[in-house]
Amino acid sequence: MESCRLLWIINGNNSTLFLYVPGIMVFHKEFQNAGKEPGLQIWRIEKMDLKPVPKQLQGNFFTGDAYVVLYTTSAPSYNVHMWLGNECSQDEGGAAAIFAMQLDDHLGGAPVQYREVQNNESVTFLGYFKTGIKYKQGGVASGFQHVVTNDMNVKRLLHIKGRRAIRATEVNMSWASFNRGDCFIVDLGKDIYQWCGSECNRFERLKASEVAIGIRDNERNGRASLEMVEDGAEPQAVLAALGPKPNIPAGSPDDETTDRSNQKKGTLYMVSDAAGSMKTSLVAQSSPFKQEMLTPTECYILDNGVDSKIFLWKGPNANTEERKAAMKVAEQFIKDKNYPKNTQVSDLELAPGGETTLFKQFFSNWKDKDQTTGPGQAYSIGRIAKVSQVPFDASSLHSNKTMAAQHGMVDDGSGKVQIWRVEGGDKIPVDPSSYGQFYGGDCYLILYTYRQGSREQHIIYTWQGLKCTQDELAASAFLTVKLDDSMGGSPVQVRVTQGQEPAHLMSLFKGKPMIIHMGGTSRKGGQSQTGSTRLFHIRQSSTRATRAVEVEPTASQLNTNDVFVLKSPGGLFQWKGVAASEEEMAALFLTDWYLSVSLHRAAGFWSALGGKKDYQTSKSLQKTVKPPRLFGCSNKTGRLIAEEVPGDFTQSDLATDDVMLLDTWEQVFVWIGNDANEVERNGADKIAKDYVDSDPSGRRGTPVITIKQGFEPPTFTGWFQAWDAKMWDTDPLDRIRARF
Repeated sequence: MESCRLLWIINGNNSTLFLYVPGIMVFHKEFQNAGKEPGLQIWRIEKMDLKPVPKQLQGNFFTGDAYVVLYTTSAPSYNVHMWLGNECSQDEGGAAAIFAMQLDDHLGGAPVQYREVQNNESVTFLGYFKTGIKYKQGGVASGFQHVVTNDMNVKRLLHIKGRRAIRATEVNMSWASFNRGDCFIVDLGKDIYQWCGSECNRFERLKASEVAIGIRDNERNGRASLEMVEDGAEPQAVLAALGPKPNIPAGSPDDETTDRSNQKKGTLYMVSDAAGSMKTSLVAQSSPFKQEMLTPTECYILDNGVDSKIFLWKGPNANTEERKAAMKVAEQFIKDKNYPKNTQVSDLELAPGGETTLFKQFFSNWKDKDQTTGPGQAYSIGRIAKVSQVPFDASSLHSNKTMAAQHGMVDDGSGKVQIWRVEGGDKIPVDPSSYGQFYGGDCYLILYTYRQGSREQHIIYTWQGLKCTQDELAASAFLTVKLDDSMGGSPVQVRVTQGQEPAHLMSLFKGKPMIIHMGGTSRKGGQSQTGSTRLFHIRQSSTRATRAVEVEPTASQLNTNDVFVLKSPGGLFQWKGVAASEEEMAALFLTDWYLSVSLHRAAGFWSALGGKKDYQTSKSLQKTVKPPRLFGCSNKTGRLIAEEVPGDFTQSDLATDDVMLLDTWEQVFVWIGNDANEVERNGADKIAKDYVDSDPSGRRGTPVITIKQGFEPPTFTGWFQAWDAKMWDTDPLDRIRARF
């Protein structure tokens, strides 16, 4: 049994004492209301004690201090962050760690814990401060306080960096701090000037303006004036504050890069108490991992150090000593690996099912508790979900964009369909009587035309069989671009790999199932001989569109969640898994098979498959609702990189001079801004492919959809709250200037 412990932090004449009793903790008075309401709560470590930061000043951090940050969702779920400034003392960092542990215990061990270091914060943390983080010089030891005042005698200079994650760092009040590639805020108290370097771009100006407006509204209570200043047109007040202006140097590239070849690599270790000391032992050298590698009685370290991230997973039945010591083991692990001291640590001490998406992405088969399958998908959202599942209703597709986005449906599939097969470098029309039949040895172009309001819209689906040739793959891509150009560049392009068909494509065949043959071709006179025994896997999407996919005719392919049809010399067999839906059974009768062949239910089934074998019997094969992620692809720094947009993104995060990636897990959208340059336009598709291929969960073949600014379908806009189709009719800079 674990004994009682005293935790006593002493610093000079100040001390704080905690008593820990197994199952009982004497909590700090500041935690009495912690986590009771959704939102952000921040405390600063002051003389080894906790002091709350006023809400108006949340997002301001003194570089000489340490902070404890709690974010509570409406679920509720909790994130606890320990933030360390570059100049904070070891004692303050230790106190923050103890308070974070105490807050975690106060909330029943449910929070996910993060260790944050200045300038290297997690995307989760940065997402709380959409208008940017402000780093202020000094700290408690220097007498600086978080106080809301109307002091108009402020004199400081802030350097604004970042296109997605905005950081405003206080720098020396001197022209030597400036460069032409960035924006700066000259804060003179009653007058705030936003200085824009001659090489900074429009999006950086917009983000800097949000920081300036936040200073005026929150720190000056709206009592300061704002002015945007161009490089070379400085007013007298700025020159008086900074002195004569010298030549300003060019800007330097941002340090923030996303290297997709390394970012998603992980190694899994187990933490164990060996001979009285905590040790780590290798479990798996590289991702993707299997969920069953995590034993509930153990603690683990998932090492993603190449991306400066470490995850701690604590099994719900692990012994107390291992759970308590895991964070120290992780910190020692970082030292042993010679990782940077600002490496992020996420402590997943939580109930099963509460693991973060960033953690679960390293596992190829992660399934959450109580998942089900079928067209009426019941999602076990738990306490960490950011996305509420909307049931499918075809009649409200045009009015409910959230539903359209989640189910990938721009309409009900009743529009005009044209299909061509790629053959000899050209596209050959497919006989409409065989629409819905796809062969693995072919590539196809499907043009779908529908109306959205008064506008005619188009989608080009490029379907690529797994057994087609490289020449056909290349030709399908070329012909897609050619067809798109012939229609003025307005169609949405969707690249589909065999077996990864989106729900909308499956719905285009007038109520009949989409039938996918394993191999072969539909070319006239070129059909290959089909096998005498063929097995088809029948599954419905959440929109009730049905797909019949040919698989290897063996019993190991069966799945207790679905329906299968076996065609053999002995007849036609149907096999229904115990968790399969009646709607999937009914869908079988829409196929031509039932028109000419009598149905056999049991006799000879197993022998036709070569004997009975083990098959998937789990009833939890359905995918969870995962929060979407938005990335910006830019070569503004001289190299093409992808950077994630932190927090809950909005339409305003779509930079019109960039290419953006929206990952909704079922599909990846490539959004091309009107002002994106040719390098970004031409390189975005490769980034999308590399992004999917490097996913640590091992997913492959996810559909990639290319769309252009101004032609967004509801399957894209539905992921953005309050999408405004006319937002870009007005220059965003003009809108922001109106707020000055």
